[in-house]
Amino acid sequence: MPRVILGYISAIDAMNRFIGRIAMYLIFVLIAVLLWSSVSKVFLTPTMWTLETAQFVMVAYFVLGGPYSIQMGSNVRMDLFYGDWSPKTKAWVDAFTVFFLIFYLGVLLYGGLVSTAYSLGYFGNEPFDFLLSLVGTFFTEGTAAAGDKLGFLERSPTAWRPWLWPIKVVLCLGVLLMILQSLAEFFRDVGRLRGVLD
Repeated sequence: MPRVILGYISAIDAMNRFIGRIAMYLIFVLIAVLLWSSVSKVFLTPTMWTLETAQFVMVAYFVLGGPYSIQMGSNVRMDLFYGDWSPKTKAWVDAFTVFFLIFYLGVLLYGGLVSTAYSLGYFGNEPFDFLLSLVGTFFTEGTAAAGDKLGFLERSPTAWRPWLWPIKVVLCLGVLLMILQSLAEFFRDVGRLRGVLD
């Protein structure tokens, strides 16, 4: 296998392992938020922010931990036949079925990016141009110039009314990381079929 492919597998595995190991601890943040919600409802004035904060933390936990789960082979599988197959047969099946996963994740990323552009106040027909120009402006001209490009920021319709763009950005990042990890798994399966990787 070319060194660039082996380097890609190593780099993506290391990055997603690092992010996934940090994302694991978001479960404790979620527990703390839900515990505070319970305590405040019983002993104090109930807080408005706990339910949505718990939802946002759970989304971040799930999508940022997803690539690490794929890497560790901890994702859910229909193991009726798969468990009895040889490693080579598993690699063949995985190398084929990963394209269905990548297609699904690509559609999810597309929808997430369109939704993120909407949450940043863009209501036109070219959300990707808007997002690219926003990121380009941020890196070339700074935060203030990028802020001038934003429109009406979408907020949740609840009483707390948090902005929705931060969690949508996290969702898009997590799905992108899952696509990169899926490609690494595909290359790993090809390496197993060729006898280069174990």
